Amino acid sequence: MTHEIPAAERALAFGRAARAYAAYRPAYPAGVLDAVEELGGLRLAGARVADVGAGTGIASRALHRRGARVTGIEPGAAMAAQFRRELPQVALVRGDGNRLPLADGSLDLVAYAQSWHWTDPARAVPSALRVLRPGGALALLWNDPDPSVPWVAEQQARIVERIGDGCYISDRTLPGGLSWRTRELRWSRAVTVDFHLAKLATHSAFILLGAAGAAEFLAEERKHLLRRFPDGALEEPYTAFVAVALRSAADGPQEPGPGLVGRR
Repeated sequence: MTHEIPAAERALAFGRAARAYAAYRPAYPAGVLDAVEELGGLRLAGARVADVGAGTGIASRALHRRGARVTGIEPGAAMAAQFRRELPQVALVRGDGNRLPLADGSLDLVAYAQSWHWTDPARAVPSALRVLRPGGALALLWNDPDPSVPWVAEQQARIVERIGDGCYISDRTLPGGLSWRTRELRWSRAVTVDFHLAKLATHSAFILLGAAGAAEFLAEERKHLLRRFPDGALEEPYTAFVAVALRSAADGPQEPGPGLVGRR
């Protein structure tokens, strides 16, 4: 089962599908950033923000368009290269979300968008609090298929049967020791069956399944979907989940970090 592969290895597997990830993964609806501002008591325009586990820059693009001064943090070489192609105007640092290569107290917001479940919270929380100014915000964002929609639940059951549990819907467990404010938003986008399957193929479980295994499953999945959506069009439903906690003076000082490394 691919979910039994260590999380660090699964996270880095995305590099094998970096271009497809950029092409097919969904963006964040405007309401997600509205919620970050409201729950965090901040304005993104002009804010100093780290997008940790930035991948190809999906969240970084949204934050940049809001006027934030964004630095992407990405450990994978291929994903970082795609980020630079997508967003050459946005700063990028190669680094690990468990040990942020940023200066102490330098940020207004640290965001882990679709990446917190790849971290070790015991290390990532202190690292994030260290780089935040007092009153700064830690935001965890997820943008996952909505399992309350029947066809999504049916698809998830087929995926679990083939690949195993925990391989498609993110683990949204929030770390203890912080006061979290949360919000969930439901939204959807209109896509074709083939576009949806191409998006599905960018999930780590399918990447690690291998080209032949993934192609076999996706071919069968295409038959299931076309029986339900014979015109080849569907609404891809999502739940976007936002969790924000503030760094208070009681949270520090934190362990000194490595400081700000060069932007590459």
